Amino acid sequence: MTLTIGVDVGGTKVAAGVVDVDGEVRAQIRRDTPAEDVARTRDTIVEVVKELAAEHEVDAVGIGAAGWIDAERSTVLFAPNIAWRDEPLRDYVGNAVGLPVIVENDANVAAWAEFRYGAAREADDSMVLFTIGTGVGGGIVLGGELLRGAHGIAAELGHMLSVPDGHVCGCGRLGCIEQYASGNALVRFARAGARQEPARATILLDLAGGDVDAISGPMVTAAARSGDPVSGTAFAQIGRWLGIGLADMAQILDPQVLVVGGGVVEAGDLLMGPTRRSFTEALAARAKIPVAEIRPAELGNSAGMVGAADLARRR
Repeated sequence: MTLTIGVDVGGTKVAAGVVDVDGEVRAQIRRDTPAEDVARTRDTIVEVVKELAAEHEVDAVGIGAAGWIDAERSTVLFAPNIAWRDEPLRDYVGNAVGLPVIVENDANVAAWAEFRYGAAREADDSMVLFTIGTGVGGGIVLGGELLRGAHGIAAELGHMLSVPDGHVCGCGRLGCIEQYASGNALVRFARAGARQEPARATILLDLAGGDVDAISGPMVTAAARSGDPVSGTAFAQIGRWLGIGLADMAQILDPQVLVVGGGVVEAGDLLMGPTRRSFTEALAARAKIPVAEIRPAELGNSAGMVGAADLARRR
């Protein structure tokens, strides 16, 4: 059975796993990411690959990295949370471990994992993934292949314009959907609601010790599950914007499946309910035309490893 290694590199952790052809993780390792040290970060990747390869006969390595990857899937052009700038990661790791290596964007590998083994595994042509975490990421599969674009940096779905002249985004634009449908947006909406209507945020404020600035994403989720009105409204707000973004993708690409992943999805129907309602309202004129079904992602934290490993197998 062909085994490959998938490595998921983020700003806080390096997770690596041996993955088989059925998408099952046979063994895995996790290390902290020394994000401010380029040499130590890439050496950490080499260490986990060597450790896994010593115990398993593997054919290739796929690395999913949070950043912009060039069209050759070899160089990290820029990583917002790691000190990588034009980092030749493929060649460095490949030379160190003696195996073929590919490097891919982290949202792309998660999208591929969901297409092959997760929420969209029944699809044979197309899907779009929105990842809702601290920010908003995305991945697109068309014609059974990842859409990478001419320069390798396609599917930055979090930076579609939602609100002209809206909140400043980290990318430099104003009004990106990331500022309205992300975990950070959820917290911003909840804090604003708690300040404006504290009587409707008693559960949330109790969790935060009465300090509005101490409100966090997990607190908003817990409070919303307990019936806190302000927290529920915050979820409704990000769900509204996410549903509109999904509707845009349905109009532009007509995919078979739309998948929503990322940490915020663990809130379940608190997010998915308003998202689906907003999506339906945005596409009201298409009531008699088939549209993609919205599904929550299924692979969770293993998606990066599984997707990277499968792409390495298909290199």
